[in-house]
Amino acid sequence: MSDYPPELRAHLEQVCTTLCHCWLMTCRDGKTLGFTDYDRPLEIEGQQFQPQSGFTQSEVRTSLGMAVDTAEVEGALSSDVLTDADILSGTYDGARIDTLLVNWTDARQFVRLRTATIGRIERRDGQFVAELESLMTSLDKPNGRILRRQCDAQLGDARCKVATDDPMLKGSGIVEAVIGSGTFEVRGLDGFPAGWFSYGEISWTSGGVTGRKAFVEADTARAGKRVFTLSAAGSQPVVGTTFVIIAGCDKSFQACREKFGNGLNFRGFPHLPGNDAAYRYVSDEMLHDGGALVE
Repeated sequence: MSDYPPELRAHLEQVCTTLCHCWLMTCRDGKTLGFTDYDRPLEIEGQQFQPQSGFTQSEVRTSLGMAVDTAEVEGALSSDVLTDADILSGTYDGARIDTLLVNWTDARQFVRLRTATIGRIERRDGQFVAELESLMTSLDKPNGRILRRQCDAQLGDARCKVATDDPMLKGSGIVEAVIGSGTFEVRGLDGFPAGWFSYGEISWTSGGVTGRKAFVEADTARAGKRVFTLSAAGSQPVVGTTFVIIAGCDKSFQACREKFGNGLNFRGFPHLPGNDAAYRYVSDEMLHDGGALVE
């Protein structure tokens, strides 16, 4: 218990204790939220921890060595703190959770028990269950580059080098009609051909979804209307919602070269032979000149 503050250590040695748990959630965008299983708000180092979320935690086991430990926290979906739409849109995916043990009679007495990340969130009858994965989880995932034909860079990043603020690649518009969950008609993109924004990123600039982003699965034309379909239905806009959108990239060498004129910076391996090359046999109809697989 050498990591415990002396005051908290002395409190733990008493017959009766006044302890509770607090959870500090740090989202990927830097936003922080505090929750506690105590029945009143607590303030720790300037951070407010609210009780109305109803956070409770399952049994936690800590293993020696490099084993991956998991735990679960449950809570109520509160409209002013945690919402179903936020969970659907992935706002809390990958968020860091710090679990604190606190003396609620003197919140200055606390210790950080563990740090984890949110792996999976399930929703059940107005409740949510978040699985917390220990930091060892990152060691159980593949790291480094994977040799494949498609590009592994993100459009516009330092490796890609495409300027996404180019007017030819970036547009803005407004939602004209909502067809269904994650599907809606838009206007304002007449200068771009249908399909230009498939696999692109849309950022909402008005309404209740302001600041959120979503991935466009398909950009199609139906009966003269421009229709977007999102890959997830969490960021559901309403009629009149405005947005900014960046052209989509399907990660192919052809799109990199012809759509973005960026073939020299392609971060895939388009000439990599596939399984078909291993099973190929010589025939009169095939050309064997030693040339590139992709021109």
